[in-house]
Amino acid sequence: MILHQLWRALSFSAGMTWEILWALVLGFLLSSIVQARVPKERIERLLPDDSPRSLATAAGLGIASSSCSYAAVALARTLFRKGANFTAAIAFEIASTNLVVELGIVIAIVLGWQFTLGEFVGGPVMIVCVALLFRGLLTKRLVEEARVEAGRGRLGAMEGHAEMHMTDVSHVYVMEWAAILRDVVVGLVAAGALAAWVPGSWWRSLFLTHHGAWAKVWGPVVGPFVALLSFVCSVGNVPLAAVLWNGGISFGGVIAFVFADLIILPILDIYRRYYGLRVAALLFATLTASMVGAGLAVGLVFPWAGLTPGTRHAKVESASAAFTLGPTTWLDLAALAVSAALVWRFFRSGGGPMLRMMDEPMGGGHDHPHGHGHHHAHAH
Repeated sequence: MILHQLWRALSFSAGMTWEILWALVLGFLLSSIVQARVPKERIERLLPDDSPRSLATAAGLGIASSSCSYAAVALARTLFRKGANFTAAIAFEIASTNLVVELGIVIAIVLGWQFTLGEFVGGPVMIVCVALLFRGLLTKRLVEEARVEAGRGRLGAMEGHAEMHMTDVSHVYVMEWAAILRDVVVGLVAAGALAAWVPGSWWRSLFLTHHGAWAKVWGPVVGPFVALLSFVCSVGNVPLAAVLWNGGISFGGVIAFVFADLIILPILDIYRRYYGLRVAALLFATLTASMVGAGLAVGLVFPWAGLTPGTRHAKVESASAAFTLGPTTWLDLAALAVSAALVWRFFRSGGGPMLRMMDEPMGGGHDHPHGHGHHHAHAH
C-alpha cells in the first residue's frame, strides 16, 4: 500500500516534469540570450529614487535579468549597497522572479494563458503596492539601518551568481539551471505528493470553494501562506499552483501564491541577515500585503472581463498519460538535445569553476573592482 502511494506520487511528478520540460528549456534559452546580449553594468545608477520612472526601469531591468528568487534577492542587496534606491531595488527583485519569460511560458503550459496574463498584470500592481506602502512605512532611519546591515556583507545564498557577468549564452543557461534546479525538483516532487495523497474535499474545504464571493477574497489571502510553508520558489512553484487550482483555490489565489516565492521561510531568513530584523519584518509585511492586493485585483477584474478558465484542468498528469509519442515528447527530445549541446559548450569554454563560485561573494563581499575573467562583479 505504501509503495503504491509512493509510486502514484512519483508518477505524477514524472508526468508533470515531462509536460513542462521543453517549456523550461525554451524559457531559459530565450532568457539566456537576452542576459548574455544586454549589458547591465552599473545599473544601480538608473535606480536613484522611487519615482515611477525609476520603478519602471527597475521592472524592465528585472525582466531582462531573470533569476531564481535567491539570486534576485542577493542582487537586490548588491544594487542597494552600490547606491540604488531601496524601493527600486525591491521592485527589481519582484520583476526578476515574477515577470520573466520562463515563468510565463511554464504557467501557460501548465495552467493556461490566462494565468500568464494575470501574472504579468498582477506583477506591476504588486510593485505599485510595495512602493506606496514603503512611502508610508519605510522611514529614513529604517533605510539607514538597512544600509548599515547590508554593508556588513553577511552571506545569504547565490551571492556569487548574483554578481557574475556572463556574455556566453551557454554560461548563463547552465548557471540559471544550476540556480533553480533544486526548487524545480522539490516543487515537482511536492506537487506529485499533494496530487496523489491530499483528497479534493480537503482542498475545497481549505479554499472555501462553496462560499462564492468569500472564496475569491480568501484565495489571495491564504495563497501566500501556503507558499510560505512550501520552501519552494521561482518556477518550482508552478506545479504546486496547478495542484491548488485543481483543488479549488480562486484565480487570484493562484496569482498571489506564485508571487509568494519572495516570502518563503529561507528567504525571510536571508532578509534578516541582509537588512536586520526590523527591515526584514517590514519586507515580510509589505510584500505579503502587496501579493494579497495584486491577487485580489486580478481575481476580481479577470472574471469580470471573462479572462478566467472555465474548467479546473491544470496539467497534473501521471507518467503513463504524459509519456506518449505526441508533440510534447518530440519537443522534450529536442529540448534535451539543445541542453546537452549548451552544457557541453559550458564546460568546453571553461565554465566549470563558475559552479563552485555560486555562493561565494566575489572580492570577499566588498564592492571594490575585481576581475574573474568572464565572471567579474556586476548586476546579473
